Order: sequence, then C-alpha cells, then structure tokens
Amino acid sequence: MASTVTSKKSKNSRTSKNSTASARPGYGRLLRTRGAWTFLLPGFAARQPFAMLTISIVLLVQHTTGSYGAAGAAAAVTGVSMALFAPYSGRLADRYGQRAVLVPGVLLHALSGLTLTALALMDAPLWALFVAAVPTGASVPQVGPMVRARWGVKLKDSPLMTTAAAFESVTDELTFVVGPLLATALCTAVDPAAGLVTEASLTLIGGLLFAAQKSTQPSVGGDSGHARVEHVSALRIPGVRVLIVTFLGIGSVFGGMQVSLAAFTESIGEPGLNGVLYGVFAAGNMLSGVVCGAIAWKVAPQRRLVVGYTALALTASGLWAAHSVPVLAGLGLLVGMCIAPALITGYTLVESLVPAGARTEAFTWLTGAVALGQAAAVTVAGQLEDRFRDGAGFLVPMGGTVLALVTLLALRSRLAGRAQGRTVARGVGHRVPVAVD
Repeated sequence: MASTVTSKKSKNSRTSKNSTASARPGYGRLLRTRGAWTFLLPGFAARQPFAMLTISIVLLVQHTTGSYGAAGAAAAVTGVSMALFAPYSGRLADRYGQRAVLVPGVLLHALSGLTLTALALMDAPLWALFVAAVPTGASVPQVGPMVRARWGVKLKDSPLMTTAAAFESVTDELTFVVGPLLATALCTAVDPAAGLVTEASLTLIGGLLFAAQKSTQPSVGGDSGHARVEHVSALRIPGVRVLIVTFLGIGSVFGGMQVSLAAFTESIGEPGLNGVLYGVFAAGNMLSGVVCGAIAWKVAPQRRLVVGYTALALTASGLWAAHSVPVLAGLGLLVGMCIAPALITGYTLVESLVPAGARTEAFTWLTGAVALGQAAAVTVAGQLEDRFRDGAGFLVPMGGTVLALVTLLALRSRLAGRAQGRTVARGVGHRVPVAVD
C-alpha cells in the first residue's frame, strides 16, 4: 500500500513537473505564432531610426562643423521633438489606427531627414539645422509600441505575452547593435551623409511595408470598445511618471555613450572603433535581454527594477575612469548587460499600472523618455567633450542614472499595481489580460 502511494506521488510529481515545463512559454513557440513574421520583419527595418538617427546626425554635423557641441545640439533637438510627439503619435494610433499615423509619418520623416542632410552638407547655419531637426524627430515612427500592440492582438489571454515583452526588448537591443555599427560604417567608410540617407530609406520602406499589414493591426479604440477608456491619459498614473524618470536615466546612458565613445575613438586616432565599442555595449543589452526573458522570475518586478537599476548606476559611474579600449569595452559590456533587465521590467510593470485603453500611449511615453534623456545627454556630453575632453562626457551616464535611481528609491511604492492581486508569473501578473506588453 505504501509502495502504491509512493508510486502515485512520484507519478504526480513527474506529471506536475512536465506540466510546468510544457506550460513555460519559449521564444520558439512565440515565433511560430501565425502571421507574426508579417509584421516583425518590416517592423525591424522601421525601428532603425531610433538606433541610427542620433549617431548619424552627430557624425555628420561634427564632420561639417568640427564641433561636438554643435553636433550634440542638433541631435538633441531631434530627440526632444521625438520625445514630445511620441505620446501624441501613440494616442492617435489608438484612436485612428496605426496605418493612418504611419503612412504620412514615414513620408514626412524621409523628406525632413534628407532635408537635414542637405543643409548640413551645404554648411547651413546651426539654426537652419535645428529647424529641419524638429520634423525629423517628431515624425520618427513609433514602431516598437505598435509591434507590442500587435502582439497583444495575436496573443490575447496567452501566457506568451511575457515572452513577447522580453522578445521585443531584445529586438530593441538588437537594433542598437545593428544601427550604430551600420551608421558608423556608412559615415566613416562611405560618406558622412550616408548614415542619414540610409536611415531615411529604411524608415520609408520598412514603415510602408509595416503599415500594409492590415490583418494584424489592432482595432481602433482598443479591446474594450468603450470611448471612456480611450481617453485615459497614462501620464496621470503616478507609477508611469516614476517609470518615465527611470527611462530618462537609461536615455542618458545611450546619449552620453554615443558622443563620448565617438570623441574617445577620434582622440586615439581610431574613429572606426566607435561603432565596435558601441556595438559591444549594445550586445550586452541584447544578451542580457535574451537571458532575462528566458527566466521564470519569482521576484516581484518592482524589486527587480530597483536591484537592476542600482547595478546600472554603479557600472555607469565607472565609465569616466576608463582610458583604454579593452577596459572601456569590458565596462561598456557590463553597462549594457544592466540596461536590458531594467527596460524589460519597466515595460512589464505597465501591464499592472495602466488600463488597457492607455497602454500604447504609456509605451510611447517610455520610449519618448529614453529619447528625451538621450537628447539631453548628447547635448551635455558634447559640451563637456568640447571644453574638457579626456572622457568628460562619460560623466553624463553617471549623473543621469544616479539621479534616476534616487527618484526610483524614493517613489518605488508608486509602482504597486492597480488592485488586481499580486500573482507573479515570469514577471507579469496575468489576472487581467495583457493588451500591449
């Protein structure tokens, strides 16, 4: 009898383990989702502006003016415009549909990007570059949030939603590997203007192909169908504001490193290493993102964000002390490895903080916060490199992450989700269907 009971327990244990293993969603299963590749491939091309635009402007304007300060300022205007218009773009996409926003947006972006390129090559005054930079940044397509929204349509009520969130963050990081390498190679080996021209072309082609995929586009007005939900502003939610500050700090790392790495590699006579070093940093992002998405987390996302962000601030604080290529590459890899978990966890928290009808807007606020932090960082880092050199621009990632960490620690209680339970599965509560993340 005892033997029979033991046998049953053993069998039940094995069955439970096998059930858990089979229930655990993976990347392979996600990518076999019917119709996913129809929006993933064009979406990847259309996402390149966020990774290529800033560094392409910095390299082009620095080449034509000889000033990192001027280059950083021009890139900053683009970033600020993107940050200010991104939430509005997300709100319009929720209300009128993604296609209605994307088609005119990518056309405007291509035209204004090419205009900015022409003005820079003609040695136009800085104010003229600023004028062209405004529509260039404002029209950057918000493809990342739109792809997340399409996953929400394909995977409604599915445990694959968390895997999709991790996959999207990995894809974002992959663009930061490919984009800077491609832009730097084009600007240094082909022509200083080649980066912006390629960026505009990829945006136009990828954006139009993405917009053409009507079958996966979310319905206008979201899943709820209630007009009242449509008009909820994500910015009114305290937790979203905390996440915005957190993502501003992440943006300061991206922007500060772009300018500072370019200045460092030029100072040692190896400008081509800029893309390599930034690629190492972005590769750390991507690799840690893959791992982060594959782990069945038991720790609450609020705590993961605090721990991960502390590690980011500590590693970013050491960048200014690195004065050799191997040390800078190694430290940049560590910084990159700390960014992806923070991004993934921040996007994951949106599900518990924001009602379904406002999540696309919430994602664009976070994307805009990264762009705004990046814009401020390239401006300040450019000025520091012009005036002090010797890696002074690397102080920007340190300052940005430390300030954001202080804010996060002080206001972390606001990241508690809406009253819907505290069950955590792979980092996300699933008691309410996830619409975007």
